[in-house]
Amino acid sequence: MKLPTSYLPEKIRSAVRFTIVGTTGMFLQTWFFMLALLLLGHPEKGASLYYVAFIIGYIVEMVPNYLFTNWYTFGTKPQLKNAGGFLFARVINMAIQLGLLPLMLELLSTWRDDYISFVVIFIGGCINYLICLIFFKSPKNENL
Repeated sequence: MKLPTSYLPEKIRSAVRFTIVGTTGMFLQTWFFMLALLLLGHPEKGASLYYVAFIIGYIVEMVPNYLFTNWYTFGTKPQLKNAGGFLFARVINMAIQLGLLPLMLELLSTWRDDYISFVVIFIGGCINYLICLIFFKSPKNENL
């Protein structure tokens, strides 16, 4: 059975699939972020609990994201090379997101917390895709 994205032009197929996986991951990460804020106690002042909650959401969401990035986005199998590349991309992504978080908390202070996390995750996700392209290239990807 062919996936609906199989009918897309080859040049955009992985980008569309990455967006689907990334969007799902973004909602998972945000849900775990909000749950962590609820369990840790919503911070009244300062961003330290935001960082802890954000990192919790990020780490918990990483496992399903890696598996779906392999199987669905790039049609590869989990292996050491792409796991290392994925982890590298995620570390860069996390640095970007944590760097943007205080800026967005300041600039978008009137927004809800989950909306701010969407903005931060989206920006980091775009950069993450470009890095993942390097590590998930496979000759088998041609027919995805």
